[in-house]
Amino acid sequence: MLKQAHGISEEIIEWRRDFHMHPELGFDVQRTAGIVATELEKMGYRVRRGVGKTGVVADIGEGGKMVAIRADMDALPLQELNETEFRSQIDGKMHACGHDSHTAMALGAAQLLTKEKFNGRVRFLFQPSEESADAEGKSGAQRMVEDGAMDGVDFVIAQHIDPTQPVGTMSISAGPASGGVDSWFGVIEGKGGHGAYPHETVDPFFLLAHVIFALNGIVSRRLNPFQPAVVSIGSINGGFTENVIPQSVKLTGTLRYTDVAVQKQIHAEIARAFEVAKALGGNYDLKFEIGGLPMINEEKVSAEIEKLGVAMLGRENVQELEKSLGAEDFGSFLDIAPGAMFMLGVQKKGHEGYSLHHPKFDLDERALPIGTAMLVETAMKLLKL
Repeated sequence: MLKQAHGISEEIIEWRRDFHMHPELGFDVQRTAGIVATELEKMGYRVRRGVGKTGVVADIGEGGKMVAIRADMDALPLQELNETEFRSQIDGKMHACGHDSHTAMALGAAQLLTKEKFNGRVRFLFQPSEESADAEGKSGAQRMVEDGAMDGVDFVIAQHIDPTQPVGTMSISAGPASGGVDSWFGVIEGKGGHGAYPHETVDPFFLLAHVIFALNGIVSRRLNPFQPAVVSIGSINGGFTENVIPQSVKLTGTLRYTDVAVQKQIHAEIARAFEVAKALGGNYDLKFEIGGLPMINEEKVSAEIEKLGVAMLGRENVQELEKSLGAEDFGSFLDIAPGAMFMLGVQKKGHEGYSLHHPKFDLDERALPIGTAMLVETAMKLLKL
């Protein structure tokens, strides 16, 4: 399959560069989704548009098991600083996370599958808004699941490019591969007044200092040290001039976890931390926005991907996946059916210091046929399980 993927590499690269030049954000991926749907229809797929707002679902095959292949389509709100001939043509938008390549490789895999005979069905999930959520806090994967994109799916797979590893390598392992993520929003209420008379106020900054200490002690002192977790403060806003103690202070943050029981405990511990404000004479308001689930690679699927990677690239080029609490909404698909995501080495010479989400990020396009072939080989193998 790798040989066949190399045979269409120019087309895969052309797709990738076109998507790169025309990045789109969040759920507003109309152009990208339109091209994807049209190309799939030309290939003979049964295509549904507008799934999960702007996603595309495409099926091929009949009866038997169904394997889903997911590719995300959205870009990031960054100004690209590369000077390539295919640099972003839209100010303030850039494919700095490789989703242009994910989409192109999935289209390549779809094309190769049309030439194969197999028992069962393969479904492609071209997803919007992996990098962001809508007004209700739901990402593209969650919205696609709500629209039935995973109905009837037995296994689901995906890949993500890795600019820290060279072309010709990949990584995969079973178990937690990325964290679940929630956001929290708090307001600490005090009593405002003149900065010269702090004794007549309930200073919300004084309350804030103690709440921060309590928040920073959650992971180190309240959680099981063998359970990975993060509680971070992202913003603090309060006050409007130098000699007035304000009425309140706002703070927001994120939390990460790999176990739902730990997620619930973190929620309780954050609320306990804010209770300190009450003990010191103030009050608080606290809200949580539930985000994506952790990404847990299933053991059997991970093992099959590893075997195929070894056969294609050699044992020395298939590595254990580095654990991370970075967020990836592919976990919403894995909550419905077993599956896994593998990382594909795409490091480009001269860009070694520019990783994901950097305005000078770029990838070595020689890796694209490898990722394309891995998707096809994995899907066909899983159909036989």
